[in-house]
Amino acid sequence: MRFFLRLIVLTLFLFSFKGSHPFYLGITEMKYNSKEKIMETTFKLFTNDLEDALKKIYKTKIDLINGKDKAAINTILTNYLNQHFKVNWNVKPEKQFFDFIGFEHESEAIWIYVQYPAPESPKFLEIENTLLYDYLSSQTNIVHVDVNGVKKSSKVSNPEKKLVFEF
Repeated sequence: MRFFLRLIVLTLFLFSFKGSHPFYLGITEMKYNSKEKIMETTFKLFTNDLEDALKKIYKTKIDLINGKDKAAINTILTNYLNQHFKVNWNVKPEKQFFDFIGFEHESEAIWIYVQYPAPESPKFLEIENTLLYDYLSSQTNIVHVDVNGVKKSSKVSNPEKKLVFEF
């Protein structure tokens, strides 16, 4: 529990920087909703880092705050997440696919919302997280998972990418 609280405090501290920031950190929060049988997932990334990474990949300027074509931006974000965030649970061999809900801008960060259909409560989660790795060699990603009130957290730093959670 102390580890989880320290991660929350560190997260709040790091996302309080304005403009340029000395740390490259992404936060993913996953919560199993047993009533609706979904895994609610939220990604929080620095806006400028995500825009720069997308520009590098797609060879065009991406404006997540003032972009006019929201459908195109949603497609780009969906494709990016599909390539850089993979979830497998309960030792099933197939990759899990998500429903893209949307995104919003807050201060210096972008919040992205997705849902994974989850007909059964996860007992084992294997996550591959390489968000922003292709752009930032010092990127660190923290993942918080809440399954039926049991909360666990872990982190990966580039080039590490695999996280495993057991419930």
